[in-house]
Amino acid sequence: MNNLIIGQYFPGDSYLHRLDPRSKLISVFILVCIIFIANSWTTYGMLFLFTCISVAASKLPLRFIYRGLKPVFFILLFTFIVNVLSMDGGKPLIDYGVIHITSGGLVFSIFITLRITIIVMITTLLTLTTPPISFADGIEVLFSPLKKIKVPVHEFALMMSISLRFIPTLMEETDKIMKAQAARGSDLSTGPLRQRMKAIVPLLVPLFVSSFKRADDLAMAMESRGYRGDVGRTRFRELKWSSSDSIVLVLVIFLVTALILMRIRGI
Repeated sequence: MNNLIIGQYFPGDSYLHRLDPRSKLISVFILVCIIFIANSWTTYGMLFLFTCISVAASKLPLRFIYRGLKPVFFILLFTFIVNVLSMDGGKPLIDYGVIHITSGGLVFSIFITLRITIIVMITTLLTLTTPPISFADGIEVLFSPLKKIKVPVHEFALMMSISLRFIPTLMEETDKIMKAQAARGSDLSTGPLRQRMKAIVPLLVPLFVSSFKRADDLAMAMESRGYRGDVGRTRFRELKWSSSDSIVLVLVIFLVTALILMRIRGI
């Protein structure tokens, strides 16, 4: 549980750390959307190369990227196996009993695995290089036009910020409860599925109680400090769009344009 990287921020002074959260949010959104049009080794290679350059620019230890990918490893493996066994097309590679693998199915499975890997890597970079408060402020500013139609943008941004902030806390709390239950003889890893499902109940009850208590304490702390939503709120650090943000956005747009042209021309 302690290895979970979601919601954690790694302080630093790298190029990515200094970028405005709005430029990072826009870039990640564009990349996540555009990755679904990639359909060749060249396009996926360009996306993966861009992601690796971004990792280098963040100056983050590679173990953090690995920890971001670790929770989805079994999802990647399962997705690869299901697709490679179910997709047809191309030259038959293995045909043994119920196992039927073709070159087209293998390539498609690799592309799907790469797609998920790249998405996880760029979203991990976003959370690791963006403080939760700046993350929430960036979302609030980007969606501020929706305030004109009475959409509670500030509350939505605050909710996301608090959720990201408390994911590591909840994971740590879950780990403590699991160790306490194991010390009392509870075993969540062995036995029939029904028995393991029953063993989860003593884990969930104290976790929910602890979560509601934390939420109540947080609400009381915010009220005692005069929090009234977005009314009269000021920011300790104002968001500033710099030339670096414009350069990054231009690079992302250039990459997207290149991918679209390559898709059209079948490269």
